[in-house]
Amino acid sequence: MNRKQTLCAPVAQNERTRGLILLSMFTAIIFLLAFTPIGLIDLPLMKATILHVPVIMGSILLGPRKGAFLGFIFGLSSLIKNTLAPSLLSFAFSPFMPVPGMDHGSLWALVICFVPRMFVGIVPWFVYRGVLKLFRNSSKGVKSIGIALAGVSGALTNTVLVMGLVYVIFQDAYATIKDIPVDAVLGVILGVVGTNGIPEAIVAAVLVPVICLPLLETLKLEPNRPLTVEV
Repeated sequence: MNRKQTLCAPVAQNERTRGLILLSMFTAIIFLLAFTPIGLIDLPLMKATILHVPVIMGSILLGPRKGAFLGFIFGLSSLIKNTLAPSLLSFAFSPFMPVPGMDHGSLWALVICFVPRMFVGIVPWFVYRGVLKLFRNSSKGVKSIGIALAGVSGALTNTVLVMGLVYVIFQDAYATIKDIPVDAVLGVILGVVGTNGIPEAIVAAVLVPVICLPLLETLKLEPNRPLTVEV
């Protein structure tokens, strides 16, 4: 092993250790937010969840693979919560909850529970990196714009994919629990996307840069490199 390899080995090991520490921290935060009231923010007309925020931050700081893992943890927490403390819509997130009109649950609930949340850990990274590549620099202002847009994209990915899959897979069951005609489901779903998705995207656009930017600067997690999928 030459001198350069000898010097690089401890640096790489330190980066791996730092990455695992951050991954563990974000995992713990997700569970904390999921099972306590901390995960909700009171807005004038609704409660906005911030459960997607640590997933988005993990995506930006650690890359899409670890971001997808955090999205899986997000989905797992949703599965547990909807199984142990079910609501009217829990059948769409847990196969252990009977679908209205049926005497059993559906395995499609696992798709809704996990797939959108894993994309929440993937999409923001590409949005953030895309902004850096577009502006061809990584100044603090450009980073702030990229992180804010990544926050918006992650929040909307969660809301649009979850509600879109609910519409496609459980349209009839959704109409039953809402006591509305089946042909009115699309309008209600779009209303949910607007009333929930937009405020949550705004919250993410504010919170993610406030937390992520100092971490990028302090921990030097932002090396100058081309747009590649690295973790």
